[in-house]
This record gives sequence, C-alpha cells and structure tokens, in this order.
Amino acid sequence: MLPSLLLIGAAQAWGPTGHRAVGHIAERHLSPPARAALEALMGPESLARASTWPDEIRSDPAWRAREPDGWRQHFINAPRDQPLPLDSGDPEAPTDIHRAIQRYEAVLADRSAPADDRRVALRWLVHLAGDAHQPLHTGTGEDRGANRVTVAWFDEKTNLHTVWDERLIQHTELSYTELADFIDHPTAEQITTWQAAPVSEWLTESRALLPACYEIGDGWLSYDYAFAHSPTVERRLLQAGVRLAGQLDRLLVEPPRRRRGRR
Repeated sequence: MLPSLLLIGAAQAWGPTGHRAVGHIAERHLSPPARAALEALMGPESLARASTWPDEIRSDPAWRAREPDGWRQHFINAPRDQPLPLDSGDPEAPTDIHRAIQRYEAVLADRSAPADDRRVALRWLVHLAGDAHQPLHTGTGEDRGANRVTVAWFDEKTNLHTVWDERLIQHTELSYTELADFIDHPTAEQITTWQAAPVSEWLTESRALLPACYEIGDGWLSYDYAFAHSPTVERRLLQAGVRLAGQLDRLLVEPPRRRRGRR
C-alpha cells in the first residue's frame, strides 16, 4: 500500500494548460458570425484567456461573499449506484455544474442583459465546458473528486485529482497551443455528432469514464498510467473545445427562443 502522503488543496480542473487548449480549439471552430459576436462582446480577450478566470476569481473575497457556494459549480456528484441528478427540477437543489451551465447559457443568450454580465457568463461557460469533460468532476463526493486519494506521480507526492487535472497534461511537455495543434483534428462527422450532444450527455460520458480513473494499483503512477489514460485526456479536451464552439455558435448567433425541456 502507498504510505501516507501530503495532500494538496483542490486543483483546477484540467489546470491552466488544459483549459486554455479547450478555449483555443473552440475559437478555431467558431462560425464567422459567432467569431464576430465574440469579438464585439469580449474585445481582445481570447477564449484561452477567459478559460481560467473562474478559477482565478475563487481567490477574490468579494466573489466568495457573493457566491459562497460558487465552488460547487465546477462539479456534480452522485452515489456510485445512482445516476447523476441532471433533471431533478428542484429549484432548491444544491448548485452543480449542470445547473450552472444552464444559468450562464441563459444570461449569454439574453441580448438585453448587461454586457458585463454576459462577459462573466461567457467566461464561466468556457471554463465549465472543460470541467464537464473531466471525469473526476462527476464523482461520488466521498473523496472530494479524488482529492483525498493519495498517489505518487513519478515519485512526487500528490493526489489522483491533480494527476488528471494537470500531471497527465504536463507529462506531454506541450504548451496549450502545441497541445491544441496536436489534438485538433476531428472529422466532420465527429464535429456534427459531438455538437449535437446536450450538456447532460457530456456529464454522463465523464461519469462512464470514472471507474477507469481509479485503476491505480498500489498508487505509484508513472509511464503505464500515462500511456493508458493520455488518449482519454486528449479526446475529452478536443470534445470540450468542439462542443464549446457549437454552444457559442448557438448562444451568440441564433435568435433567442423559448427553451423546451432541460439540457
């Protein structure tokens, strides 16, 4: 068994490199009208830059006072033997990533909303698209998304959540633009299929990948674990970027309309 190791605090989903790669990929797949609408709203702020804002703002005392449970927006939990609570319909249910995405979609799509509110909503949507594709953000809550699962990554003391957020990506030694260049080669069929999937499907896909993340043996992780799971990381980052582009095409360009059902 792995000896007791020092746990670090909750990590950022995908870390800055992963989130920026998602934003960079999304910009590449925007339609011309969506790109124009994005520039009109955000000015020179790229989606890569916007992607890390929700993690950065968590250190702001004013934000914590205004959104005391805002940290819950980054994930969704359910017991191992139960499906994710995607369609509870309960307005008093705890905030989670699914409810947060729905809320920010509505703000961004509202052309009459203040521009500052729409910019904040867009930053959140860029970030949460990445979070939704990280399997450990759809956990059981028992181990805080594997933040409490102690492991060694190439003999470095850490936890399993950090391995998925950052270490698997850092292992490639690529910048976010290089990472995007390496993985951004979806087929036309993949783009169509991925962008047609509702947000609930993004999350259930992540949940289905969760068991494999915990296949850690004695907890000493290195090349074998990286080889086994790097393709999953790359696919999820690519899916997140492509789907985010489709999401923004719809929210920034299509006329507002009455929503039917829940996404």
